[in-house]
Amino acid sequence: MDSNASAAKVRLDKWLWAARFYKTRELAQAAIEAGRVKSEGERVKPAHPVRAGHRYTITRDGLSWTIEVTAVTDKRGSATVAQGLYREDEASVAERMRVIELNRAAGHSPFKGRPTKRQRRKIEDFLAEP
Repeated sequence: MDSNASAAKVRLDKWLWAARFYKTRELAQAAIEAGRVKSEGERVKPAHPVRAGHRYTITRDGLSWTIEVTAVTDKRGSATVAQGLYREDEASVAERMRVIELNRAAGHSPFKGRPTKRQRRKIEDFLAEP
């Protein structure tokens, strides 16, 4: 199999990992199986073949991306290379920024769970200042 044939279509979970939407293929598979990744509004399977021109809606951490695939690869590269694999709708960008601003205004903390030792020390230093 030559590289052009393999670049023509790739498994969706591999592509999401290569495009840096998820840190591991396992997380990408779990998200797909949970219905957080949709193609044209329909649920898909992790082995769904991705081709240039396909449109997907990806939901992660309360945020949503509506993207069109521009390039297909199964190799994970740098973040700048990953951004070249897809094009995001302007409406999607605006909606995601609106949700981020609402969360920021509501005072949602970027920290989850118990603070780490380093975070706790920063909190203690902040509270100890006059």
